[in-house]
Amino acid sequence: MALSLNSRVEILLVEDNPGDVRLAKTALKEAEFENHISVAKDGVEALSFLRQEGQFEQAPRPDIILLDLNLPRKSGHEVLEEIKADENLKRIPVVVLSTSSSEEDVSQSYYLRANCYVSKPVDLDEYLETLKTIGLYWSSVVTLPIP
Repeated sequence: MALSLNSRVEILLVEDNPGDVRLAKTALKEAEFENHISVAKDGVEALSFLRQEGQFEQAPRPDIILLDLNLPRKSGHEVLEEIKADENLKRIPVVVLSTSSSEEDVSQSYYLRANCYVSKPVDLDEYLETLKTIGLYWSSVVTLPIP
């Protein structure tokens, strides 16, 4: 199912840094596609959200997941591994969005079947532009699977 620019894209941002959450929301609000962003502050919360457990019973199924690696309670790699091992979740595209550009983190993410790995730019304008580009790519260029 290809999303058109008129379709609302559900995004789950898994990020514990409040500053990065604000920047991501700002960038995606300015992007040229309609989207809704839900935020999980750690790996355990992300998995509860995705599995619609507890307080997340009514959580929307995301079209895409933006996943930081350095998370409290459960690392991004652990979250990625659980997502890709779950029959109900494994088709959701996962974009690893991390400050790390280490070869080990990149390799491990792809080994665990991340759909792509993006190093967070340090420059604010580049960061905002990168998030807009990610959103536009996944909302209008690729064809996503039907949930």
